Amino acid sequence: MSAPPDPATLPCGPLEEVGGLKYFPRMTAKIRLHDSGRLWEDLHANLGKGSDAACAAFLHVDYEAMRKRVLEGGDDEEILRWCEEQGRTLNDTDRLVWNHYVTKLGWNDHISEILVRRKADAGLAGRDDIQTIAHYIDVDEGRAS
Repeated sequence: MSAPPDPATLPCGPLEEVGGLKYFPRMTAKIRLHDSGRLWEDLHANLGKGSDAACAAFLHVDYEAMRKRVLEGGDDEEILRWCEEQGRTLNDTDRLVWNHYVTKLGWNDHISEILVRRKADAGLAGRDDIQTIAHYIDVDEGRAS
């Protein structure tokens, strides 16, 4: 981890939602902040990867096409509608499945080792209370202690 981030360089937390879909506002905020040159440097390496890529895949849209659409303008609700038009329409069960996935990501799953490594790199290896990627992100970015 680099120096503590300036809050103006950060997207919202990973559990914020739009249209009942968690993480989506974070992904679009990262795109906008990066385009304006304000995105926290630590977030550059995974832009369009990890949960960004997983969210785009879940929506059945190409990340790069979605990135371009975000930069054309519009609010997150509009962008999500575009994603559903281009990919697939989500129902309540789809939202439940995605939201559960993104809420629990890193807890006893294929991402657990990455969470352990990120915590160690950030000096948080002893923080056994941080059990998910979402919680780690909120601590790392100063929204939680």
